[in-house]
Order: sequence, then C-alpha cells, then structure tokens
Amino acid sequence: MIDERATRRVDVTSLPEDVVELIDAIGPGEQLVITRDGEPVATISGTRGRTITEPGSPDEQPGVTVVATAMKLSASARRSLSAELGADYIVLDLHAAPTTAEVLLVPPASPQLIGSLRSMFPRARVIIAEVEDDVLGVSYPGPVRRLLDAGAETYLSSNTIPRLARQLDHTITDAPSRPGIEASRGRQLPR
Repeated sequence: MIDERATRRVDVTSLPEDVVELIDAIGPGEQLVITRDGEPVATISGTRGRTITEPGSPDEQPGVTVVATAMKLSASARRSLSAELGADYIVLDLHAAPTTAEVLLVPPASPQLIGSLRSMFPRARVIIAEVEDDVLGVSYPGPVRRLLDAGAETYLSSNTIPRLARQLDHTITDAPSRPGIEASRGRQLPR
C-alpha cells in the first residue's frame, strides 16, 4: 500500500504549457525523465489508457496483445499503429515493453540482432516489417520493398521445395497477375 503522506501531487494546470505538452504526450508504459545538469532527478510514467502488468497478476488484462517495437518510432507513430490495430493491441517501445510482450516488430536487421532481441523477449513472435510512412516520418526500407519497387510482382518465402511449389502454383493460378499487387508467403496483399 502507498503511504499517502509520501505521495506529493502537482496539478498539471500549474505547470508551463510546454511541460504540460510533454506530459500529455507520454503514452502508457512510457516515461519522461526530468533532469538537472544532465542528471535524472525524477521520472514521470504514463498511466492513461491501458496499464501493462505481468501475467498472473490480478490486474492482468486478458485479450490485450502487447507489441514491442524495435523500430525508432515517434510517440504519434506508435499511437497511430496502436489505434489502427484496435483496442485489442497496445504498441510500446521495446524499452518500455514488458519482457512478456507477445509480438516484437523489427525492421530488416542482421541475424545476430534478431537473436539478441529474441533473448530479450523470449515469448514474442518476431515479425520483420518494412515500412515507409512520409506523414509520420517513418522510414524502414528493406530488400523486399526495393525488389517490389523495381518491378517484381511477388515475393515468396519458402523453407522447402514442396512449399515453394504450392505457393508458386497459388500465385500463378489463384491470384491473377495484376499491377500493384505483392505476395507474402503465397497470399496476395494489396499494396
């Protein structure tokens, strides 16, 4: 239990407007570190919206998927991704995410870095993503995007020849060739 006498409160309306803007931008699981001469003196944690708890705790929120991002994203880009995913997801920077995160979103990277990130989030599904969003200032291009931009229609990722044959057959026969279409693991996805 928290000792109420040890908890001091400051009404946000008494703070300068630029400080209030910084505080308002803190998302759930994020922190704002207050420094003096470069040394931390206080930390403000975001608590609005969802809170993240360890599995098994009484406050655990079932059905919420935690997505940790290994991409440097602005708070607005993370909020936008979270909003687009919907209420069943929360998107956090990997430094703010619990080690129990279910998904780790990573830009194209070396196998060594992927292995290192996997050890930080042992239960997470690691998903590699290439994304270009000029509006939100996000740029993580990769080799697949460059190949598709150069004119390739489809990219298939297969771990066996039989699987490649199934994917190739599906791509050729079930999904007619159309400009502006790409395939991932044999499924047609709109660009």
